[in-house]
Amino acid sequence: MGTAADAEVLDSQGKSRRIHDFLGDRIVLLSFIYTSCSDVNGCPLASSVLRIVQEQVRHSADLEDRVRLISFSFDPQYDTPARLREYSSHFLSPGFDWQFLTSPSPQALAPVLAAYNQWVIRDYDADGNYLGTMSHLLRVYLIDRDMRIRNIYSTSFLHADTVANDIRPLLAEEHRE
Repeated sequence: MGTAADAEVLDSQGKSRRIHDFLGDRIVLLSFIYTSCSDVNGCPLASSVLRIVQEQVRHSADLEDRVRLISFSFDPQYDTPARLREYSSHFLSPGFDWQFLTSPSPQALAPVLAAYNQWVIRDYDADGNYLGTMSHLLRVYLIDRDMRIRNIYSTSFLHADTVANDIRPLLAEEHRE
């Protein structure tokens, strides 16, 4: 499935980082979202499932401190670091490693979306006015500590139990190496 791509990002504190800063030391679930998404089978679903995964990880001794969640916004014009902090307050449990990232600009975002084969199309009305919504695919990527993409979940397959069960074999692989 390939290797997780790197790029410059902004964390929820506005600090310039790299995607790879958050990969390599833990198993990662990376979702692409935008905080104003109103499609219940899109970003709200991804964030809700990741919240359940977060709780499963927090209460599983074999997963705790070995998994990181990343929600990466593909709407850098609206999803500022401050907006991401506000959004994260609805999902993030204190002390859990769930990073909310955005891109410093639409230009910096384009190669990231291309690398993850994540298409996003802004929606416009008949007069060419931006509606504030975007058409996109729901995708969540399971990335191992070697930064390899091991699974890609879509709407039909994004279930917290499935994701948690897919993480465990990756951790077991590490013990055999």
